[in-house]
Amino acid sequence: MSYQVLALKWRPQLFEDLVGQEHVSQTLKNAITADRVHHAFLFTGARGVGKTSAARIFAKALNCLEGPTTQPCGVCPSCVEITKSQGIDVLEIDGASNTGVDDIRELRENIRYLPSQSRYKIFIIDEVHMLSINAFNALLKTLEEPPAHAKFIFATTEPHKIPITILSRCQRFDFKKIGLVPMQTRLRYIAGQENIQVTDSGLAIIARSGGGSMRDALSTLDQVIAFCGDQINDDQLQSLLGLVSRALLLATINAVLERNAGQLLSLVERVDQHGHSFRQFCQQLVEIVRALVILKVVDQPEDLIDVGETELQELRRLAEPASLEDLQRLLVILIRTEADLAVSNYPRLTMEMVLVKLAGLPAGIDVSTLIKRLETLEKQLASGLPPPDKKSPEHSPIPQPVAVPPPETPVETTSDTLPTGDIGDKSWAGFVEFVKNHHKPRISSLLEQSSLLLLELPRLRIGMPGRYFCLADSDMRLAIQDLATEYFSTHVKIEVEKIGNGDKAPLSLHAERTRQESDRQKKLRENAVEHPLVKSALDIFGGKIEDVKPIDKGFV
Repeated sequence: MSYQVLALKWRPQLFEDLVGQEHVSQTLKNAITADRVHHAFLFTGARGVGKTSAARIFAKALNCLEGPTTQPCGVCPSCVEITKSQGIDVLEIDGASNTGVDDIRELRENIRYLPSQSRYKIFIIDEVHMLSINAFNALLKTLEEPPAHAKFIFATTEPHKIPITILSRCQRFDFKKIGLVPMQTRLRYIAGQENIQVTDSGLAIIARSGGGSMRDALSTLDQVIAFCGDQINDDQLQSLLGLVSRALLLATINAVLERNAGQLLSLVERVDQHGHSFRQFCQQLVEIVRALVILKVVDQPEDLIDVGETELQELRRLAEPASLEDLQRLLVILIRTEADLAVSNYPRLTMEMVLVKLAGLPAGIDVSTLIKRLETLEKQLASGLPPPDKKSPEHSPIPQPVAVPPPETPVETTSDTLPTGDIGDKSWAGFVEFVKNHHKPRISSLLEQSSLLLLELPRLRIGMPGRYFCLADSDMRLAIQDLATEYFSTHVKIEVEKIGNGDKAPLSLHAERTRQESDRQKKLRENAVEHPLVKSALDIFGGKIEDVKPIDKGFV
C-alpha cells in the first residue's frame, strides 16, 4: 500500500475531530438536531483550518443512512463514498478551475434531478470566490429558490470577494486559526499513534510552524519524520526548520532588558555560527516581545499568545520587571530592523548595532506620568514653592525652563573703570547724553567709543582709540568744545589724545556698558543653574542650558 501523508491520513472524520472549531461544530450539530438545516452555507477562514473537512463531515451527517445525525457512522455506502470523494450525490467542485458561467449552468441543470440514492444532493464549492461575476449571477437564481433536495456548502479564504447578493443568502461560519495548545495536543495524539518520539517543546515548534493551520503543521511533521526518523531531536528540528532556539531568543530579550551589550554580541555570534537567518532571528524576537507586551496588559493572555505553559511562565518572568513603555519601544525598533535586514548587505552588523543600541537606551517614561509631573510643576510655580526634595523619579516634577530675574545688586568694576568726572550735577556720561539729545549722532558715537582721561574744568582731556583718532580733526574738536561749553555752562578747553590697545586707559562708555551686560549675563546664568526647578529639570531630562534671558523690562 502506498504511503499516505499525515494530513490526509488524519483528516477529521467527525465533528469532534475539528480542532479549534468547536463553535462551528456545535452550531451545525444543533441545526441537525433541531431539523433547521439551511440550504446554503459559507465556510470562511485561513488555509488548513478545516473548512473542506467540515463540509464533508456535514455532508455525511445529512446523508448518512442512520441520519440525519450528528454522529455519522462512517461505514454506510454514503459515508464511505463521501470520505473517498466519490459520492454520486455529493459533488465537490473546485471554484478555481470551474470559474465560468457555463460551469454554473451545468450545475443548475444537475440540481433539477433528485439524488440517486442519498437524502440530499449536496454541492461543495471550494474557493468559491474565484467564480466570475457572470457565474455568481447564474448561481444567484438557484440560491433564491433552491429545490428542497439541494444543499450548498461554499468554502473560501477571501469572503470579501464574494458578491453581497450571494453572502446574504448563506449562513456564514468563520473558522478560526487553530491555537498552539489544541494543535499541540492533536499533534501529540497523532505522533503517539504513529509511534513517533518527540518532546513537548518539539511539538510546540512544529505547531508554531503551522501558523494556525493544521494541514501545514502536519506537513511539517511529515518532513521532520523523514529527516529524523521516529526519534525527533529538538536541535535537529530547529536546524531543519532554520529556527533559532527559544532559549537563545529568550536569552537575547533578557540581555536587552538587563542592558548587557557584551552578552548580546556573544548571542549574535552564536546565531551566526549556527547559520541562522538574521531576518528570521529578528522576526522571532518580534514575536516574543509582542508576547511580553500582551502579558503586561492582559490578565488572561492564553488566547492571544501561542505558547505552552512552561514557556508562558518564562515569559512572565521576563515581563515582570520591564515597563510597558520599554517593551513597546523595543517592539517598534525590532519591526523596523526586520525590514532593514531584508535589504542589508551586512545583516550581522545591522543586528549587532541595533541590539547594542537597545541595550543603551535609557528607561522610558509613559505620557501619563509626564503629564502628571507637568501639572505638579505648574502648581508649584503658581504657588512659588520650591520642588520637594525627593530622589524618586516618580515624585520628581518635570521643571520647565525658567526665566531668572536679574540680580538687584550692581556689578562691581575693576581699577581701570571709568572715572565719574562729576562736577556738581554735571558728568561725562551726562555730557555724552547731552550731545546725543542734540541730534549729533556722529559726535555722540565718537564720544561713546572714547575714554575720559581728565575732567578738571576748564580742561577736558579725551582719549580716542587709534581707529577713531583720525576723525578728530579741527572741525570735530571745535564742535565738541562748543557743545561742552554749552553743557558745563563755562568755557571748556578740549584736549584729544590717541590711545592704543596696550595703554591702560579707563573704559569707554560703550566698553563699560558691554562689560556690565556681560557680567550681568554671567550672573543670570549662575542664578539659573542654581535655581532648584532648573536643576530638577536638568536631572530628569539630562539636558543642558542653552541660553538665559532676563525678564525685566530694561533688557531685551
